[in-house]
Amino acid sequence: MLRAGIIGLGKMGLSHQAIANTHPDIRIAAVCDTTNYVLDVLAKYTGVKTYSNYKKLLAEDQLDCVFVATPSKYHVEIVDAALERNLHVFCEKPFGLNPSDGYRLADLAESKGLVNQVGYHYRFVAAFNEAKRLLDLDAIGHIHHVRIEAYGPVVLRKKGATWRSQRSEGGGCLFDYACHAIDLVNYVVGRPSSVSGTVLNSVFSSDVDDEIYSTLQFPGGASGQLAANWSDDSYRKMSVKLSIWGANGRLSADRQELQIYVRSLPKPIDGLSAGWNVRYTTELTQPVWFYARGEEYSAQIDHFVQCIKNRQRTASSFRSASDASLVAALMRADAEQLRTSIQIPGNSAAEAPTTGKAGDKPRSRSLIARLVRGERH
Repeated sequence: MLRAGIIGLGKMGLSHQAIANTHPDIRIAAVCDTTNYVLDVLAKYTGVKTYSNYKKLLAEDQLDCVFVATPSKYHVEIVDAALERNLHVFCEKPFGLNPSDGYRLADLAESKGLVNQVGYHYRFVAAFNEAKRLLDLDAIGHIHHVRIEAYGPVVLRKKGATWRSQRSEGGGCLFDYACHAIDLVNYVVGRPSSVSGTVLNSVFSSDVDDEIYSTLQFPGGASGQLAANWSDDSYRKMSVKLSIWGANGRLSADRQELQIYVRSLPKPIDGLSAGWNVRYTTELTQPVWFYARGEEYSAQIDHFVQCIKNRQRTASSFRSASDASLVAALMRADAEQLRTSIQIPGNSAAEAPTTGKAGDKPRSRSLIARLVRGERH
Protein backbone atom coordinates (compact mmCIF):
# COMPACT_ATOMS: atom_id res chain seq x y z
CA MET A 1 0.00 0.00 0.00
CA LEU A 2 1.48 3.32 -1.10
CA ARG A 3 1.29 6.20 1.35
CA ALA A 4 0.49 9.46 -0.45
CA GLY A 5 0.18 13.12 0.37
CA ILE A 6 -1.80 15.81 -1.45
CA ILE A 7 -0.62 19.42 -1.54
CA GLY A 8 -3.31 21.82 -2.69
CA LEU A 9 -7.00 21.12 -2.09
CA GLY A 10 -8.79 23.14 -4.72
CA LYS A 11 -10.94 21.58 -7.42
CA MET A 12 -8.26 19.25 -8.76
CA GLY A 13 -6.73 18.43 -5.39
CA LEU A 14 -10.09 17.35 -3.97
CA SER A 15 -10.80 15.35 -7.14
CA HIS A 16 -7.49 13.51 -6.77
CA GLN A 17 -8.20 12.97 -3.09
CA ALA A 18 -11.59 11.39 -3.84
CA ILE A 19 -10.21 9.15 -6.59
CA ALA A 20 -7.03 8.09 -4.78
CA ASN A 21 -8.93 7.28 -1.58
CA THR A 22 -10.84 4.57 -3.42
CA HIS A 23 -7.83 3.00 -5.15
CA PRO A 24 -6.90 -0.40 -3.68
CA ASP A 25 -3.15 0.28 -3.78
CA ILE A 26 -2.88 3.78 -2.34
CA ARG A 27 -3.88 5.56 0.84
CA ILE A 28 -3.96 9.31 1.40
CA ALA A 29 -2.01 9.75 4.62
CA ALA A 30 -1.68 13.54 4.76
CA VAL A 31 -2.99 16.64 3.02
CA CYS A 32 -1.92 20.27 2.89
CA ASP A 33 -3.71 23.51 2.07
CA THR A 34 -3.77 27.11 3.23
CA THR A 35 -7.55 27.09 3.83
CA ASN A 36 -8.30 26.04 7.39
CA TYR A 37 -11.96 25.31 6.70
CA VAL A 38 -11.09 22.64 4.11
CA LEU A 39 -8.53 21.10 6.47
CA ASP A 40 -11.00 21.05 9.35
CA VAL A 41 -13.65 19.27 7.26
CA LEU A 42 -11.24 16.63 6.00
CA ALA A 43 -9.78 16.04 9.46
CA LYS A 44 -13.26 15.66 10.96
CA TYR A 45 -14.79 13.36 8.36
CA THR A 46 -11.81 11.40 7.02
CA GLY A 47 -9.31 11.42 9.87
CA VAL A 48 -6.49 12.31 7.51
CA LYS A 49 -3.53 14.23 8.92
CA THR A 50 -3.61 17.88 7.86
CA TYR A 51 -0.96 20.56 7.34
CA SER A 52 -0.99 24.21 6.33
CA ASN A 53 2.71 24.14 5.33
CA TYR A 54 3.91 21.70 2.68
CA LYS A 55 7.48 21.70 3.99
CA LYS A 56 6.24 20.42 7.34
CA LEU A 57 4.20 17.71 5.62
CA LEU A 58 7.20 16.50 3.63
CA ALA A 59 9.44 16.59 6.70
CA GLU A 60 7.14 14.81 9.15
CA ASP A 61 5.24 12.18 7.15
CA GLN A 62 6.77 9.01 5.76
CA LEU A 63 5.34 9.06 2.25
CA ASP A 64 5.94 7.15 -0.97
CA CYS A 65 4.46 9.73 -3.32
CA VAL A 66 2.80 13.11 -3.43
CA PHE A 67 0.16 14.83 -5.56
CA VAL A 68 0.80 18.53 -6.23
CA ALA A 69 -2.34 20.50 -7.15
CA THR A 70 -1.52 24.04 -6.09
CA PRO A 71 -1.70 27.14 -8.31
CA SER A 72 0.83 26.82 -11.14
CA LYS A 73 3.29 29.33 -9.68
CA TYR A 74 4.16 26.97 -6.81
CA HIS A 75 4.58 23.72 -8.75
CA VAL A 76 8.32 23.98 -9.27
CA GLU A 77 9.36 24.66 -5.67
CA ILE A 78 7.08 21.95 -4.24
CA VAL A 79 8.06 19.33 -6.82
CA ASP A 80 11.73 20.17 -6.22
CA ALA A 81 11.31 19.66 -2.46
CA ALA A 82 9.45 16.37 -2.97
CA LEU A 83 12.09 14.99 -5.34
CA GLU A 84 14.85 15.90 -2.89
CA ARG A 85 13.04 13.65 -0.39
CA ASN A 86 12.98 10.86 -3.00
CA LEU A 87 9.22 10.89 -3.46
CA HIS A 88 7.42 9.90 -6.63
CA VAL A 89 5.47 12.93 -7.86
CA PHE A 90 2.21 13.55 -9.70
CA CYS A 91 1.90 17.25 -10.52
CA GLU A 92 -1.00 19.10 -12.05
CA LYS A 93 -0.50 20.92 -15.34
CA PRO A 94 1.07 23.12 -16.47
CA PHE A 95 4.18 21.58 -15.01
CA GLY A 96 5.91 24.95 -14.90
CA LEU A 97 5.53 28.37 -16.44
CA ASN A 98 9.18 28.26 -17.46
CA PRO A 99 10.37 25.24 -19.51
CA SER A 100 13.88 25.49 -18.05
CA ASP A 101 12.51 24.59 -14.61
CA GLY A 102 10.62 21.64 -16.07
CA TYR A 103 13.62 20.15 -17.85
CA ARG A 104 15.76 20.59 -14.73
CA LEU A 105 13.22 18.72 -12.60
CA ALA A 106 12.85 16.04 -15.29
CA ASP A 107 16.61 15.50 -15.15
CA LEU A 108 16.49 15.31 -11.34
CA ALA A 109 13.60 12.83 -11.25
CA GLU A 110 15.19 10.62 -13.89
CA SER A 111 18.58 10.67 -12.17
CA LYS A 112 16.91 9.45 -8.97
CA GLY A 113 14.79 6.85 -10.72
CA LEU A 114 11.59 8.45 -9.44
CA VAL A 115 8.25 8.06 -11.19
CA ASN A 116 7.03 11.43 -12.42
CA GLN A 117 3.75 12.37 -14.06
CA VAL A 118 1.86 15.53 -15.01
CA GLY A 119 -1.93 15.72 -15.16
CA TYR A 120 -2.44 16.00 -18.90
CA HIS A 121 -5.52 13.82 -18.68
CA TYR A 122 -6.40 13.96 -22.38
CA ARG A 123 -3.65 11.39 -22.90
CA PHE A 124 -6.01 9.00 -21.10
CA VAL A 125 -9.11 9.71 -23.20
CA ALA A 126 -9.82 6.60 -25.25
CA ALA A 127 -10.75 8.38 -28.50
CA PHE A 128 -7.43 10.24 -28.58
CA ASN A 129 -5.50 7.05 -27.84
CA GLU A 130 -7.34 5.35 -30.69
CA ALA A 131 -6.39 8.26 -32.93
CA LYS A 132 -2.74 7.78 -31.98
CA ARG A 133 -2.95 4.03 -32.65
CA LEU A 134 -4.39 4.57 -36.12
CA LEU A 135 -1.85 7.24 -37.00
CA ASP A 136 0.97 4.99 -35.84
CA LEU A 137 -0.44 2.35 -38.23
CA ASP A 138 -0.33 4.93 -41.06
CA ALA A 139 -4.11 4.65 -41.58
CA ILE A 140 -4.48 8.05 -43.28
CA GLY A 141 -1.05 8.12 -44.89
CA HIS A 142 1.42 10.98 -44.77
CA ILE A 143 0.01 13.77 -42.59
CA HIS A 144 -0.19 17.19 -44.23
CA HIS A 145 -2.37 19.24 -41.85
CA VAL A 146 -3.37 19.24 -38.17
CA ARG A 147 -5.94 21.34 -36.33
CA ILE A 148 -6.39 21.37 -32.56
CA GLU A 149 -9.12 23.34 -30.79
CA ALA A 150 -9.89 23.94 -27.11
CA TYR A 151 -12.87 26.04 -26.07
CA GLY A 152 -14.77 26.56 -22.84
CA PRO A 153 -16.45 28.93 -20.34
CA VAL A 154 -13.79 29.83 -17.77
CA VAL A 155 -13.44 33.63 -17.89
CA LEU A 156 -16.75 35.20 -18.93
CA ARG A 157 -16.63 38.66 -17.39
CA LYS A 158 -14.23 41.18 -15.98
CA LYS A 159 -13.72 40.34 -12.33
CA GLY A 160 -11.31 40.57 -9.44
CA ALA A 161 -7.90 39.02 -9.67
CA THR A 162 -7.47 35.30 -9.08
CA TRP A 163 -4.30 33.29 -9.48
CA ARG A 164 -5.48 32.17 -12.93
CA SER A 165 -5.83 35.77 -14.07
CA GLN A 166 -2.26 36.69 -13.15
CA ARG A 167 0.47 36.00 -15.69
CA SER A 168 3.08 35.27 -13.02
CA GLU A 169 0.89 32.72 -11.23
CA GLY A 170 -1.41 30.99 -13.72
CA GLY A 171 -0.05 31.84 -17.15
CA GLY A 172 -3.42 32.69 -18.67
CA CYS A 173 -5.33 30.68 -21.25
CA LEU A 174 -2.06 29.78 -23.00
CA PHE A 175 -0.57 27.87 -20.07
CA ASP A 176 -3.76 26.84 -18.29
CA TYR A 177 -5.94 25.82 -21.25
CA ALA A 178 -4.08 25.76 -24.57
CA CYS A 179 -1.34 23.67 -22.95
CA HIS A 180 -3.80 20.73 -23.05
CA ALA A 181 -4.11 21.16 -26.81
CA ILE A 182 -0.35 21.53 -27.25
CA ASP A 183 0.39 18.42 -25.19
CA LEU A 184 -2.23 16.42 -27.10
CA VAL A 185 -0.67 17.36 -30.44
CA ASN A 186 2.78 16.47 -29.10
CA TYR A 187 1.44 13.09 -27.97
CA VAL A 188 -0.68 12.08 -30.95
CA VAL A 189 1.16 13.70 -33.87
CA GLY A 190 4.56 14.80 -32.58
CA ARG A 191 6.07 18.05 -31.42
CA PRO A 192 5.94 20.88 -33.94
CA SER A 193 9.26 22.11 -35.30
CA SER A 194 8.28 25.78 -35.38
CA VAL A 195 5.51 28.23 -34.53
CA SER A 196 4.54 31.47 -36.24
CA GLY A 197 1.78 34.03 -36.54
CA THR A 198 0.76 33.60 -32.91
CA VAL A 199 -1.99 35.87 -31.58
CA LEU A 200 -2.62 36.20 -27.84
CA ASN A 201 -5.77 38.20 -27.21
CA SER A 202 -7.41 39.36 -23.99
CA VAL A 203 -11.21 39.40 -23.92
CA PHE A 204 -11.99 40.02 -20.25
CA SER A 205 -8.62 39.62 -18.51
CA SER A 206 -6.21 42.52 -18.03
CA ASP A 207 -2.95 40.67 -17.28
CA VAL A 208 -3.29 37.45 -19.29
CA ASP A 209 -4.60 36.15 -22.59
CA ASP A 210 -8.09 34.67 -23.00
CA GLU A 211 -7.66 33.29 -26.51
CA ILE A 212 -4.75 31.99 -28.58
CA TYR A 213 -4.35 31.35 -32.30
CA SER A 214 -1.12 30.02 -33.76
CA THR A 215 0.30 28.35 -36.85
CA LEU A 216 2.41 25.22 -36.40
CA GLN A 217 4.95 23.59 -38.67
CA PHE A 218 5.98 19.94 -38.25
CA PRO A 219 8.97 17.88 -39.35
CA GLY A 220 8.19 16.37 -42.74
CA GLY A 221 6.34 19.43 -44.01
CA ALA A 222 2.93 19.19 -42.32
CA SER A 223 1.25 22.41 -41.23
CA GLY A 224 -1.04 22.98 -38.28
CA GLN A 225 -3.35 25.40 -36.53
CA LEU A 226 -4.09 25.85 -32.84
CA ALA A 227 -7.13 27.71 -31.53
CA ALA A 228 -7.94 28.02 -27.82
CA ASN A 229 -10.45 30.24 -26.06
CA TRP A 230 -11.52 29.98 -22.41
CA SER A 231 -13.99 32.86 -22.76
CA ASP A 232 -16.42 31.01 -25.02
CA ASP A 233 -19.72 30.42 -23.22
CA SER A 234 -21.24 28.70 -26.24
CA TYR A 235 -19.65 25.60 -24.64
CA ARG A 236 -21.01 24.21 -21.36
CA LYS A 237 -17.58 22.83 -20.38
CA MET A 238 -14.12 22.47 -21.87
CA SER A 239 -14.20 20.91 -25.33
CA VAL A 240 -11.10 19.70 -27.15
CA LYS A 241 -11.12 18.48 -30.75
CA LEU A 242 -8.25 17.16 -32.87
CA SER A 243 -8.55 16.98 -36.68
CA ILE A 244 -5.87 15.55 -38.97
CA TRP A 245 -5.68 15.37 -42.76
CA GLY A 246 -3.48 12.86 -44.55
CA ALA A 247 -2.77 11.64 -48.07
CA ASN A 248 -5.15 8.70 -47.56
CA GLY A 249 -7.98 10.34 -45.63
CA ARG A 250 -8.81 12.36 -42.54
CA LEU A 251 -9.44 11.79 -38.85
CA SER A 252 -11.14 13.76 -36.10
CA ALA A 253 -11.50 12.95 -32.41
CA ASP A 254 -12.99 14.51 -29.32
CA ARG A 255 -14.12 13.32 -25.90
CA GLN A 256 -17.18 11.54 -27.34
CA GLU A 257 -16.02 9.79 -30.51
CA LEU A 258 -13.47 9.24 -33.24
CA GLN A 259 -14.36 9.60 -36.90
CA ILE A 260 -11.99 8.47 -39.63
CA TYR A 261 -12.33 8.37 -43.39
CA VAL A 262 -9.86 6.23 -45.35
CA ARG A 263 -9.75 6.12 -49.13
CA SER A 264 -8.21 2.66 -49.26
CA LEU A 265 -6.62 0.04 -47.02
CA PRO A 266 -3.36 -1.23 -48.54
CA LYS A 267 -3.06 -3.46 -45.48
CA PRO A 268 -5.68 -4.68 -43.00
CA ILE A 269 -6.09 -2.54 -39.86
CA ASP A 270 -8.18 -3.87 -37.01
CA GLY A 271 -11.53 -2.11 -36.79
CA LEU A 272 -11.19 -0.19 -40.08
CA SER A 273 -12.76 -0.46 -43.50
CA ALA A 274 -12.50 1.78 -46.54
CA GLY A 275 -14.75 4.84 -46.27
CA TRP A 276 -16.17 6.32 -43.07
CA ASN A 277 -15.63 4.67 -39.69
CA VAL A 278 -16.96 5.89 -36.33
CA ARG A 279 -15.81 4.66 -32.93
CA TYR A 280 -17.65 5.89 -29.85
CA THR A 281 -16.09 6.49 -26.45
CA THR A 282 -18.50 3.96 -24.92
CA GLU A 283 -16.90 1.15 -26.93
CA LEU A 284 -13.32 2.41 -26.68
CA THR A 285 -13.09 3.26 -22.97
CA GLN A 286 -11.92 0.69 -20.45
CA PRO A 287 -13.96 0.67 -17.21
CA VAL A 288 -12.46 2.28 -14.10
CA TRP A 289 -13.04 1.43 -10.44
CA PHE A 290 -14.24 4.93 -9.57
CA TYR A 291 -15.80 7.64 -11.71
CA ALA A 292 -15.24 11.33 -10.92
CA ARG A 293 -15.53 13.95 -13.66
CA GLY A 294 -14.52 11.42 -16.33
CA GLU A 295 -12.86 8.01 -16.64
CA GLU A 296 -9.60 9.64 -17.69
CA TYR A 297 -9.05 11.19 -14.25
CA SER A 298 -9.18 7.80 -12.58
CA ALA A 299 -7.17 6.20 -15.39
CA GLN A 300 -4.30 8.66 -15.01
CA ILE A 301 -4.04 8.06 -11.25
CA ASP A 302 -4.10 4.30 -11.72
CA HIS A 303 -1.38 4.69 -14.35
CA PHE A 304 0.74 6.64 -11.86
CA VAL A 305 0.24 3.97 -9.18
CA GLN A 306 1.04 1.09 -11.53
CA CYS A 307 4.19 2.85 -12.79
CA ILE A 308 5.38 3.20 -9.18
CA LYS A 309 4.66 -0.46 -8.44
CA ASN A 310 6.36 -1.66 -11.62
CA ARG A 311 9.09 1.00 -11.79
CA GLN A 312 8.02 2.14 -15.23
CA ARG A 313 8.07 5.48 -17.01
CA THR A 314 4.74 7.27 -17.21
CA ALA A 315 2.91 8.21 -20.41
CA SER A 316 2.86 11.87 -19.32
CA SER A 317 6.22 12.60 -17.79
CA PHE A 318 7.89 15.76 -16.54
CA ARG A 319 9.90 15.80 -19.76
CA SER A 320 6.93 15.55 -22.12
CA ALA A 321 5.09 18.18 -20.04
CA SER A 322 8.12 20.46 -20.33
CA ASP A 323 7.93 20.04 -24.11
CA ALA A 324 4.39 21.43 -23.93
CA SER A 325 5.58 24.33 -21.78
CA LEU A 326 8.39 25.00 -24.26
CA VAL A 327 5.98 25.23 -27.21
CA ALA A 328 3.73 27.53 -25.15
CA ALA A 329 6.68 29.73 -24.24
CA LEU A 330 7.69 29.92 -27.88
CA MET A 331 4.16 30.94 -28.83
CA ARG A 332 4.30 33.74 -26.30
CA ALA A 333 7.71 34.82 -27.59
CA ASP A 334 6.39 34.70 -31.14
CA ALA A 335 3.35 36.77 -30.20
CA GLU A 336 5.63 39.33 -28.57
CA GLN A 337 7.49 39.52 -31.87
CA LEU A 338 10.83 38.21 -30.65
CA ARG A 339 10.79 36.45 -34.04
CA THR A 340 8.43 35.88 -36.95
CA SER A 341 9.11 32.15 -36.92
CA ILE A 342 10.80 30.39 -34.02
CA GLN A 343 12.50 27.07 -34.55
CA ILE A 344 12.28 24.24 -32.02
CA PRO A 345 15.24 21.86 -31.77
CA GLY A 346 14.95 18.26 -32.91
CA ASN A 347 15.86 15.88 -30.10
CA SER A 348 16.99 17.98 -27.16
CA ALA A 349 15.49 21.17 -25.83
CA ALA A 350 18.98 22.49 -25.18
CA GLU A 351 20.06 22.20 -28.84
CA ALA A 352 20.20 25.45 -30.73
CA PRO A 353 18.23 25.63 -34.01
CA THR A 354 20.21 26.17 -37.16
CA THR A 355 17.55 27.69 -39.38
CA GLY A 356 15.93 31.10 -39.42
CA LYS A 357 15.88 34.32 -41.34
CA ALA A 358 18.93 35.10 -43.41
CA GLY A 359 21.50 36.95 -41.36
CA ASP A 360 19.69 36.10 -38.12
CA LYS A 361 21.52 32.94 -37.05
CA PRO A 362 22.93 34.30 -33.78
CA ARG A 363 19.44 35.34 -32.61
CA SER A 364 17.89 32.07 -33.83
CA ARG A 365 20.61 30.04 -32.17
CA SER A 366 20.29 31.77 -28.83
CA LEU A 367 16.50 32.10 -28.41
CA ILE A 368 15.81 28.46 -27.53
CA ALA A 369 18.78 28.37 -25.19
CA ARG A 370 17.56 31.52 -23.41
CA LEU A 371 14.04 30.13 -22.98
CA VAL A 372 15.31 26.79 -21.72
CA ARG A 373 17.57 28.61 -19.26
CA GLY A 374 14.61 30.72 -18.17
CA GLU A 375 15.76 34.03 -19.60
CA ARG A 376 13.08 36.22 -21.14
CA HIS A 377 15.34 38.64 -23.04
